[in-house]
Order: sequence, then C-alpha cells, then structure tokens
Amino acid sequence: MKKFNFFLIIASAVLITSCISKNDSDSINKQSDNNQITACEMDSLENQPITETKVTPELLWKFGRIGEIKLSPDGKNIVFSLTRYSISANHGFTDLYSVTIDGKELKHLTKFKGSESNPRWTSDSKKIGFLSDESGNSQIWEMNADGSGQIKISDIEGDINSFEYSPDGNKMLYCKDVKVRNTPQDIYPDLPKSEVYIANELMYRHWNHWEDANVSHIFYSEITNGKITNGKDIMEGEPYDSPLSPYFESEEISWTANSKGIAYTCKKMTPNEYSISTNSDIYLYNVETNKTENLTEGMPGYDKYPCFSPDGKLMAWQSMATAGYESDKQRLFVMDLSTKQKLDLTENFDQNASGFQWSADNKKIYFISGIRATEQIYSIDVESQLTAQIKNGKLDYSSTSLIVKQITNGKHDYTTISLVGDVMIGGKMSMAMATEIYKVNVRDGKESQITFVNKNIYTQVKMGESKERWITTTDNKKMLVWFIYPPDFDSTKKYPTLLYCQGGPQSTVSQFFSYRWNFQIMAANEYIIVAPNRRGLPSFGQEWNAQISGDYAGQNMKDYLSAIDNAKKESYVDAAHLGCIGASYGAYSVYWLAGNHNKRFKAFIAHCGMFNLESQYAETEEEFFTNHDLGGAFWEKNNKVAQKTYANSPHKFVQNWDTPIMMISSGNDFRIPYTESMQAFNSAQLRGIPSKLLIFPNESHFVLKPQNSILWQREFFGWLDKWLKPKK
Repeated sequence: MKKFNFFLIIASAVLITSCISKNDSDSINKQSDNNQITACEMDSLENQPITETKVTPELLWKFGRIGEIKLSPDGKNIVFSLTRYSISANHGFTDLYSVTIDGKELKHLTKFKGSESNPRWTSDSKKIGFLSDESGNSQIWEMNADGSGQIKISDIEGDINSFEYSPDGNKMLYCKDVKVRNTPQDIYPDLPKSEVYIANELMYRHWNHWEDANVSHIFYSEITNGKITNGKDIMEGEPYDSPLSPYFESEEISWTANSKGIAYTCKKMTPNEYSISTNSDIYLYNVETNKTENLTEGMPGYDKYPCFSPDGKLMAWQSMATAGYESDKQRLFVMDLSTKQKLDLTENFDQNASGFQWSADNKKIYFISGIRATEQIYSIDVESQLTAQIKNGKLDYSSTSLIVKQITNGKHDYTTISLVGDVMIGGKMSMAMATEIYKVNVRDGKESQITFVNKNIYTQVKMGESKERWITTTDNKKMLVWFIYPPDFDSTKKYPTLLYCQGGPQSTVSQFFSYRWNFQIMAANEYIIVAPNRRGLPSFGQEWNAQISGDYAGQNMKDYLSAIDNAKKESYVDAAHLGCIGASYGAYSVYWLAGNHNKRFKAFIAHCGMFNLESQYAETEEEFFTNHDLGGAFWEKNNKVAQKTYANSPHKFVQNWDTPIMMISSGNDFRIPYTESMQAFNSAQLRGIPSKLLIFPNESHFVLKPQNSILWQREFFGWLDKWLKPKK
C-alpha cells in the first residue's frame, strides 16, 4: 500500500569541518530518483550559503525542517529528525540528531545513505531505536545515545512503517503491511503484466493512494538478545488498517503502562460504511490472552490517540461526539480501566484538546489547544475532576475554570509536547519562524529555546511582521484577522493586497509556518496579506467553528468580504489591485467569490478547489465529509440544506466571472480530483476570461517535491504580478 508521509521533517545547521569523515566512509551515497548525493554534498546542504535577504522559493528549500521530537525518559536529552532538501536531486534526506536539554551539546547521530525516521528511546535512556532502509528495506535499528554502535535489530519480511518499545523494555510493537485481498494478477494469473484497479465498493482510493491488496497491521515481538524477529499479528485476518489510513499516525497506538496490552485505533467496518462514517474505536489487545476488547463501543465519532497514565489505571484519548463530523470538538476523555467509566474532562471547556501528556504523579494531563488563532499549552487537573461530585451520572463541572490552566501565551503555535517529570519540551513555530524545539516551565510557562536550526537564515533574511486585528462582521460579531506586511513596509506607499482564503474548511489561520502557502514569501514579494479567521475556523468556540456546515456560500463569504473591505480603508492598501487566493476549501471560496465579488478583485488563484459541488460529491472518497458539510447528496430533493448548498455551487455563477483566474491541481489528489480545476478552467476559457491551468500529474492535495514547489511559486507570483503590479 502506498503510505502517505504526513510529517514535517527538518535538518539542522550543524557545522561540518570536513567533507568526508570516518563515519562517512561507508555511507557516501544518498540516492533518489536516479540522483546521487555524496556525503560531502549532504554536508554542504547543511551549510548552504545564504545570499538572500528576503524569502524566495529557493530559500524555502534551504530551511532545515524538524520532524519528530522525543525526550529521553531521564529528561536529559532530546532526539529529533531533521531533513535537508536538495533541489537538484528533487528530494529530501533525513538524519537523526540529539541535543542536551540545555541546548549546549548538539550531535549528528546518523549518516546513512538513506533516510532515518521514527526515533524512540529505550526505557533506560541508553539507546535510541529508529527506522532505516540502509539494508534495502525499512527495518528497526538501534544505537547508543551518542550515536555509536549502530546495528540492525530486526529482520522482518517487508517494510516496517513504525514501532514502539514496551515500557518494560522487553517487547516491541511494529506496523507493517499485510496482504488481505487478491490482486488482479491473483485472479488472472495468465495476465501478470496487466494494470488495473477493480472496485466493488467505495474507498477504493484514499487521499493520495489507491487501496490495493494490503492493509496496515500491528505486530508485537519479544526482544531476545537485543533482536526482534517475526512477531504476532494482533489483527490477523482482519481487512482493516491500524493506524488509520490515510495518515497512519503512530500516536493512534500505545502500549499499556504494564506492557501487557496494546491499545489501537481502528475503523472495523466495510468499505462502504468506512466512506460514510467517522466512527473509529479504540481497541485493547491483551498480549497474554490474545483477546481484544472495544473500549469505546457506542461512541459514534472519532476516538483516537490512547494515552495511559503512568500508574496504568486510566486511559486518556481524544473523542468526537457527532457521527460523520470530522471537525467536531476534540474532547479529552478519560476512562477508569477497572470500571470502564468514561468521563469528558473538557465538557465545559469550549476549545479543542490534542497532544496529551500525563504528569508523573497521574494527577494532571497537559495538552495543546487553539485559542484566538494561536496554539498554546494547557493543563487539566484530572484528580480534581475524578473526585468531583457526581450528579445524575455526570460530573459537576462548576469548578472547571479552576481546573483548566493555560500554561503558555504569545503569538505562536505549539505543535507537539513531551513531558518527563517537570521537564517539558515542545515544537514551536510562528509566521516568522519555522519549527524549533523549546523547553517550557510547566509552572509559570517560561520558555527557553533549545535548537537554532535555521539561525543562519534568520540572521541574514528579514521577515515581515504579522499583526492581529479585530474587525466587525456583517452580523455584528468580532473576527480576528491577521495582517502580514512586507519586510520593509512603508506606510506612505501603496501595496497590492491579497485576501487569503483558508482551507479545511475547519482549519485555523494560526501562527503556522507553511512551506507551501508561506505568508513570508508573499510579503517578500511586496504584497500585504489579509488572512481572516472567518466563520468555520477553530479556536473561537464551537459555535463559531460549527456555523459553516451547511452554509458554505453564507456567512463565511460575508466574513471574507468584511475583512478585505476593512483593509481597503488603509491608505497603504492599493484598493485598485486586490487579489484573492486559496487552496482546498479556500479555492472553493475563490471560485465562489469570482462570481460574487462585485469587481473588488483583479486576480484570483485557486489551488485544488471544489468548483462543481455535485461532481465533487460523486468523486471524492470520504463521503462522510460531504454528507455533513454539504448537507447530503444532490439527489436528495427534499433535503433543504443540501439543495441550498448545491444551488450555490461556484459553477452556478460562472456567467458572472469577469476577472483573470489561475487554477492549480494534482493528478494524485483524490480528495478533490483534478477534474474540478479542469471544469473551472474550461469554463473560464469558453467565457473568454484570461485564465491558466497547472496540473502536477504526480502530486497530491499538496505539492511536496522541491522543483514542483519552486515552479508552483514562480507561476503563482508570475500570475499575481501580471495583474496586480501594472507596469509604470
């Protein structure tokens, strides 16, 4: 099965004094797409000269990208993955690094010819396990904490996709693909060179891959003499994925605290049911009895990310209440494993909760939550919740305000956290800074930066400033809008200005640093960016978040126009040269506004957007999304919500188009197929509207390959400059 690698990975700016070292002598080549990278060239990627003074398409690929971050059990060291990219090789190369908790000692641990990932500490903090394809396929390797003694400890048929040590250090769980269905070649053995996908049910493709004969299963094995061999498949004979497709997140699987059980997330249903349901459950497998129990049976939404308290008595997990609603409130649930009683710890907390970490004394859970377009660290007092007075079978939440505590504050996003004792670390970013590792004091929220992966860039390149502005919407609500300014902003000048339309549709315009839709590169090209947190975006309460469902062409479109109309009042905004850009739902917004903007804009760009909602409903794979957000199927003529949605599909307003528009799409985007962009482009061409179409045949919803990304950026700014920067 083609797995989707959904992680950000970064490489560090470690100074290398020699092109070929002793560690490099037997690992000279790094190869991809028939391009070879020598160890000397890899060292040069870490020390690429920075000649730019502003962000450019090429500079984005000089950033080191931090991926997984793991704190050692003794709280003294951090291991993390780092990726550097070679534009000429059109590929990234990932190594593992370690840094002491005070940030004083940074080590480059691995220099294999392939990439290394999935770093994991052993329970005694003396060794680090990781995945590498050095031996020809993805296997588990192990090394000492200082990087010495690198050996392969697994010899498993096929590729291992992820793994976890058991808490007692005696066992290992790992995930790999297993064959559960016949291939066309099995059915027609006399046609071994045939190429076909045969579907009898839905979910025949997902996100960016076609579903084939394989699914991801969980295995466990004893560690014997430092090695693991073929383990036991705890899902034997089941035609289901765990972790869940399409992201295959390792956090969906966890050992119990006593190492006697494995909790995992799975949707055990037929493909047709899978397509229309978000009902994943958490299952607990007992390694001694080989029995499996569904811990969340009867809970109809997503249930994911099991996390056990250190004493093993409680399990925390993320749960959504509404069936079929993928963007429902992310609740923090806790289960007493002896009684199976379930408690929603965040019932009176009007925010999402993710990335759970238990305190060592079992009394608190730390988590990440969005608030006012930032992602902050919080704690919740579990002990107080569990001992609260129970009324009518429910907790008395009258003291919730005293139980939930915000730890950090500021204009930033925390993306991950890890906790050992009182030592907390996290990955932190902002619109002006890619992810770096920080240490956080859990008592007062004070932060100290540990890594400086891209210091060589920040000392050379000037970033634009982002400012928060609250504006009044048409229904008299307050909306947070980010304004991002050029690095050398001069308020006496006039700047072409872009309305940024966010995707999701339930995805916050927070302080993220994107390598695709990067606000700094737009600002560096002398554009002001207006980025509203319109209706439907999280971190402003559940009412604000939920309003958009069934109202795609409604209030959120008014919010967009309120934001740009507010910006037009500024003397430095060139109101005669406004652009509108967006991806996914943001591109749907672009298409809809193209027919309803009343001549506000001079240029549009839509990336992978829904144009014809009827064809989108019939072509996409996760039908639960369209059923919930669009209101239902287009053939449900008595469904008022659905019929309102389809009546306001962007393609219904093409007759009003009067502005140049560029469409971008990808051949492997199975969420919003490229035919949506083709329909929009063909319609514009037939109407005589200046238009351009880009299709990347081998990209997905995201353009991830370096050379494709640079081309994307050049076309993006070429189009905007043509229409928004008239020649003087």
